[in-house]
Amino acid sequence: MNEEWKSSMDKITGTVSHVIFRNEKNGYTVLNIRVDDATPAVDASSISVVGHFPYPPEEDLLTFYGQFREHERYGQQFNMELYEPYIPEGKPAVIQYLSSDRFPGIGKKTASRIVAELGESAIDKILHQPSLLYDIPDIKRQQADVLTERLMEEQEIAGVMSRLITYGFGTELATKIIQAYKGETLEVVEKDPYQLVQDIEGIGFQKADALGVQLGIAPTEKKRLRAGLLFSLWQMSQSIGHVYLPVDVWIEEALKVLNYRNLEVDATMLQKEIVELDEEGTVAVPDERAYLLSLFFAEKGLATNVNRLLDTEVQETFAEDLYLKMLGELENDFKITYADRQKEAVELALKSPLMILTGGPGTGKTTVIRAIVEMFKRLRGWNQRKEKKLPVLLAAPTGRAAKRMAETTGLKAFTIHKWLGWRGEEEEFLEHDEENPLEGELLIIDEASMIDLWLANQLFKAIPAGMQVIIVGDEDQLPSVGPGQVLGDLLRSEKIPSISLSSVYRQAEGSSIIDLAHDLKEGQLSADFKETKPDRSFIACQGTSMPDVILQICQKAMEKGYSAREIQVLAPMYKGTAGIHLLNEKLQALFNPPKQGKRSMTYGDVVFRSGDIVLQLVNNPEDNVFNGDRGEIIALLKEKETEDGKEKLVVTFDGIEVYYEKQDLKQITLAYCSSIHKAQGSEFPIVIVPLSMSYRRMLKRNLLYTAITRARDSLIMVGEQRAFALAVEKNDQYSRYSHLYHRIQEASTNHENVKEGQY
Repeated sequence: MNEEWKSSMDKITGTVSHVIFRNEKNGYTVLNIRVDDATPAVDASSISVVGHFPYPPEEDLLTFYGQFREHERYGQQFNMELYEPYIPEGKPAVIQYLSSDRFPGIGKKTASRIVAELGESAIDKILHQPSLLYDIPDIKRQQADVLTERLMEEQEIAGVMSRLITYGFGTELATKIIQAYKGETLEVVEKDPYQLVQDIEGIGFQKADALGVQLGIAPTEKKRLRAGLLFSLWQMSQSIGHVYLPVDVWIEEALKVLNYRNLEVDATMLQKEIVELDEEGTVAVPDERAYLLSLFFAEKGLATNVNRLLDTEVQETFAEDLYLKMLGELENDFKITYADRQKEAVELALKSPLMILTGGPGTGKTTVIRAIVEMFKRLRGWNQRKEKKLPVLLAAPTGRAAKRMAETTGLKAFTIHKWLGWRGEEEEFLEHDEENPLEGELLIIDEASMIDLWLANQLFKAIPAGMQVIIVGDEDQLPSVGPGQVLGDLLRSEKIPSISLSSVYRQAEGSSIIDLAHDLKEGQLSADFKETKPDRSFIACQGTSMPDVILQICQKAMEKGYSAREIQVLAPMYKGTAGIHLLNEKLQALFNPPKQGKRSMTYGDVVFRSGDIVLQLVNNPEDNVFNGDRGEIIALLKEKETEDGKEKLVVTFDGIEVYYEKQDLKQITLAYCSSIHKAQGSEFPIVIVPLSMSYRRMLKRNLLYTAITRARDSLIMVGEQRAFALAVEKNDQYSRYSHLYHRIQEASTNHENVKEGQY
């Protein structure tokens, strides 16, 4: 590490007495240090040191570089940016260090002999040439080996950390790297820094490439070309949702990644590497389509299992007259008259091993689902069985969507993750798969447009023969956040029996929100778009004025008795003057301003307060909370108020209380304004949708359609009319590269003759 940089930092040397707190996942640690020396000097005999450590230092004598700070609650602390083992200077200090408890079997007499033979630079000499100890009289080989091993342990981790920081990694990333590679860290990093892109979350191509430049790796070197290719393929699957890339598109994207600082890489070089990557099984490239292996096998597996289900015969069939008799009784019992199209949907569900039910808002999908379940109960005699549990599984991709499904059907519904027994991001194990399938006779999957390829593949693997499956969704909504366009591809294959509901039924009549949605489906902006209706309105303003207009709308809603939980602002982008981040800050100040006695907790740039509405950003199956779930902060607990002495924030998600320690707060964010993607599967009394031309690259028909169909009672659109018109014009419903529908159209055999073991 640069000595000039070190000299500009505060410095403290001391022995670790104990670990106050540690997060094993990211290495964030709070240590208590017995102070030996400090610059500037401190009065205290001990102090807390805060930072990231690959492993918890215990009883180590260390020198820390960073800044002293005064914490409002904990008092004086030291914020560590770099640490290294203490190297004593002068013969007395070296003797005292070597004879300390950290080196068993080395007393003061032995330590003095070592220093007498090797001088005051004895430690450095031992580290570079351990065999020197063997030549010192009266020192046993075992003593020499223990001393050398312990010295190296003390020096190695901090030395590796220092080297990584020199290479431009912060302490948090350096900690992640050391935890991943352990004793091989420098060997891996210096041999191939691009491996970090594949292995370490938070390190992108340019970060690794900056290290590659330091290490002298040429722009056209093989390892760099491969890393650029793999990163671009991964990046396009994550940011755009492509399942594969045509090879020419892949090369084009990889050239953008590789030639950001010069233009030395050309397409010919990349074509050669692609052939090798394919031949060695790092990627799959059938018919000029380039896949990450996980997506290749997910697409192939899903198509196989869809065809497997389609080839299954329904176990019980019913005469037409019995079906009509039962349906008539159902109409009498429920005091409802089903439309012809709804009757067709119910009949198709009963006789098909797999079917799809689609339709926009107000078309009666929920009514049909209830009828299907009831008809299964009656025709299959479920009510006469001894088991009280119905053999029907209701599933949705998010917790909120599952809750809505349960509310509308009156039956228990769970997330797909929960049905599969998935335990978390780092757990590959699933309780249910092809070896241990789900149990039941009927599976109904709602909000299917939100299901990505990976999740769909896991689910369909776990569906046993004989279980009938009904997929429900709105094909005009946004596709999944993850790769694929599963619902769209299933429909495009035209192999799966499907019914599309288009008529708006009585309970939805008179809703101008639904009228607007159906016009959007047809590619039109309603002629009365600018007119104020009982349930929707449009307020014209420029992009820079949108935040103030939104605040005025929310203020009026509050005055009418609406709470923050009943109002949802949905924006397309996070940054900018009308982006999600800035709007959340302004809306928090309106809905939940700071006041005396109200507790708060700061994480990064966000201040969380008791009463804030928050959004879960990651799946947390252990607590039954999933990405996209909305909750409310109900408590902020101080250390003395918790059993383990840690400060915590408590959020309730529809009655489920989840506790977050400070380092876990990256899992949540303020939810007064959220992205439209995050709102899928949810419904709100009041929805405010701001659009301006500054969002133009994000504007698409399915984005606007998804946003407006989140409104249950009132929709308020804000911004520039031409931005709304542009969104309607841009229809890229099937813009993602996916081969799923072709695979389904083919037989379940793999026509590409690609063996699983090949990749």
